[in-house]
Amino acid sequence: MLTEDEIRIFWHGLDRDDLPWDRRTRLALKFELVTMLRSGELLCAHRDELFDLDGTMPRFDVPAKRVKKRRVIQQPLSDLAVEIIREALTGDGQQFVFESPVYTGQPIHRTALGTALRGRPDKEMPGICEVLGLKPFTPHDLRRTAATLAGELGFSEAAIAKCLDHAVTKDHGEKINRVTGIYNQSKRMQQKRAVLDGIAAELRRIIGQPKVVDGPMRLAA
Repeated sequence: MLTEDEIRIFWHGLDRDDLPWDRRTRLALKFELVTMLRSGELLCAHRDELFDLDGTMPRFDVPAKRVKKRRVIQQPLSDLAVEIIREALTGDGQQFVFESPVYTGQPIHRTALGTALRGRPDKEMPGICEVLGLKPFTPHDLRRTAATLAGELGFSEAAIAKCLDHAVTKDHGEKINRVTGIYNQSKRMQQKRAVLDGIAAELRRIIGQPKVVDGPMRLAA
């Protein structure tokens, strides 16, 4: 996992103008840390999969075909996640949140985040880790980092597992009946939202960015 100093360097480093990687790819890296979703689940995020962005219960529904376990993921969105989406969606005609900088109307390729972190030696493009002086890591390590932050904040392993879309067999030491786990969606969403909101608040503390309460929506930079 990334340390607090590494998170700070990484987050602010993604806003540097001299990075040889497009802005949406960098925003997608931030989004993976904030939402705990897998790269393959978030990179094809479509407008039709986003709900209540202007309300109090924003969420992102990932269709089963993009999910490792082939089941729909309803992922609550923190205020920080919504800010990232707002910045990435630059026009009414843009359908994919993280649209490809090369192919208009198509999402960023599923391998783009890993490539951005490690670089493209064949094109003499250094990776973001190298440019920022960070030890090499993968997009999956961003999920691991977010999970660790949530654990340090005191959230249960079961609640964290739900955000990661991992199987949950116990909650607070009690075994969960399979049917109960499927149908008790309301409680599950509440738990997930609490975790993701907590992570967003902790990231804001680490990067020194206060939450915006009033005024226009600002960028996630």
